[in-house]
Amino acid sequence: AELDLGLKGDLQISEPMEKLMNSLSDSGRPEGWEKFAFPSKRALGSWISDLLMRHKQLMDWTGDMALPKSTWLSGLFNPQSFLTAVQQTTARKNDWPLDKTVTQTEVTKKTAEEIGAASKEGAFIHGLYMEGARWDDKAGCIEESRPKELYAKLPVVLIKAAMFTGVEQKDTYICPVYKTPDRGPHFVFNAGLRSKAPPSKWILGGVGLLMDVS
Repeated sequence: AELDLGLKGDLQISEPMEKLMNSLSDSGRPEGWEKFAFPSKRALGSWISDLLMRHKQLMDWTGDMALPKSTWLSGLFNPQSFLTAVQQTTARKNDWPLDKTVTQTEVTKKTAEEIGAASKEGAFIHGLYMEGARWDDKAGCIEESRPKELYAKLPVVLIKAAMFTGVEQKDTYICPVYKTPDRGPHFVFNAGLRSKAPPSKWILGGVGLLMDVS
C-alpha cells in the first residue's frame, strides 16, 4: 500500500520502498520475505505459483483430516516434522523408543496420480529430484544420469520407520536430501537408495535428492 502511494506521488519514496520496487521489477522476492518464507531459488512468479500449490495441499489436507494418498513433501514448510510424525506414529504403535527409530525409504514404480490409497504403514511422498544420477525404474536402483539431464524426477517413495540395528545396509547408497540446490544449509534427511555400484561412486559424484529445482 505504501509503495502504491509512493508511486502515485502521495508519499516520499523511502529506501525500503525503493528496494521493494526494484525486487518486484526484477521478478525477485523482496528481502523481507526471506525471514518468513520457505527456502527457494524460484523467481517471483514461479514462487507465487508454488506458494499457492502449497496452500492448496494444506487446505485439502485439513479439509479431509486424513493423510493424503501421497504427500507432496516438497510443499511442506517443515518437512522434517512430517518425517518425525511418521516415526512417532510407528514407534507408538509398536511400543518402540522414539530415539531408537530411524527413517527407511522404499522407491516405488508409481507416480503420485497412480497411488490409490494412503499407506497403512508409513506414508507415500513425492516431489523429489535426483541430481548427479537417476533412478532406473526397471532395475530398481541408481544409475548414471542421461546426457543433458540435470535433474531426474524420482517416483513416489514410501517412508517408513524402523528400529535402529546398527547394521550397515548392503547395496545401499545413503543419499542426502536437501530443500534446494544450495544443499548444505537446507539438509532434510538421508534416504537409503538401492545401488549396484559401490556407494563411493555416488559420493564422489555428489549425488543428492532435491525438493525444489525450479
